[in-house]
Amino acid sequence: MIVREDYLNKIVSGFEYNPIVVLIGARQVGKTSLMEIFVKDKEYLWLNGQNPEIAQIFQNFSTIEQYLMINMNTNVEGLLVVDEFQFINNISLQLKLLVDKYKKLKILCSVSSSLNIIQKVEESLAGRIRLIPVYSLNFYEFIKFKDAEFFNIITKLKISEDSVVLFPQLRVYLNEHLTYGGLPKIALAADYKEKKELLNDIYQTYLLKDIRQYINNVDFVAFNKLLRLLSSQISNLININEISNTIQLSYRKCEEYINILEQMFIINLISPYTSNSRKEITKMKKIFFCDIGLRNVVYNSFNDIDVRVDNGAIFENYVFLQLLRNHKLPSINYYRTQDNTEIDFIVNENNELNAIEAKFKYFKKHKKIRAISEFGKKNDLNISYIVNRNLIDNDGNQYYIQPYHLVRI
Repeated sequence: MIVREDYLNKIVSGFEYNPIVVLIGARQVGKTSLMEIFVKDKEYLWLNGQNPEIAQIFQNFSTIEQYLMINMNTNVEGLLVVDEFQFINNISLQLKLLVDKYKKLKILCSVSSSLNIIQKVEESLAGRIRLIPVYSLNFYEFIKFKDAEFFNIITKLKISEDSVVLFPQLRVYLNEHLTYGGLPKIALAADYKEKKELLNDIYQTYLLKDIRQYINNVDFVAFNKLLRLLSSQISNLININEISNTIQLSYRKCEEYINILEQMFIINLISPYTSNSRKEITKMKKIFFCDIGLRNVVYNSFNDIDVRVDNGAIFENYVFLQLLRNHKLPSINYYRTQDNTEIDFIVNENNELNAIEAKFKYFKKHKKIRAISEFGKKNDLNISYIVNRNLIDNDGNQYYIQPYHLVRI
């Protein structure tokens, strides 16, 4: 089993300060595997929240207390693991009672939907819980899953403009990552046909099945149209009025179902950055899929990234997913004004503004990006990055970097 050290370190750190750690993220993103690796060589009790019998045990504190005394130990101390705990009603109350009474009990959980759960859990378990978002593989993890030996080589080297020439596998792996995404099971699949079939299985079995319980039956056809329409608009602003008119579904329903897709970790929406200028757009949000492979199966296209017309949008989605690993979602914005001055991402964190542009092309030399220059005149801009396919260069605080560098930003 391949280890994702960053997440294991986050779990360890979480337990240093909290009795409960919860991994949150989409299905098939690797949460269960992370828990299995974490508990290796430890004594633990593993419970599956999807099991109705386990869910029933959690309905009364005395019942779960007795169950743990029998199946764990009489002192109720050690490690309890609850996989997919969103299926258990009132679990946050029972967890609170358990950790308050048994001070040597640690609880590791996973959840694949934040619908009506995360906010309640955070409120009822305040001061007792660490939430850890788990995302699909970033590019370095993807390489590790594909070829551990090659991974060990490139992680010891400084990436340069010659890297792709010296290691042509980098471009091959990047193109695969941009086409089939970063879900661990997909990365490990042997061939492209198998990847497509697995992605379709995940789309049909998990995504549509899980979401169906939140969608009115009469709206399900329109919902499928909504999902496909959103897949065609990645890296762009979404206009809910236009979407509503296109698929003939009310504005309120469109807004509700888009929110469900967010809560199920299928899409992310980012807001505009604004410094209160009248010229700046302040309402519409920009959409990204949480996994590019899942987006491409919904969009029904696995064409080669170099020739497809949406490669720029896919590349920008890729850059967003890499940023999401290192920054909290609310700190990632886009910038656009009514006179079409646009920057793909503004990261506003620790009182610093960093600008990131995603350019799916090759540069012969660096050049000033007008939008970044204009933004810098009105704001205290720290550093700007232009993520491109070949150039590594810097001019003052403007850095040209290759996509392989993103893991460090």
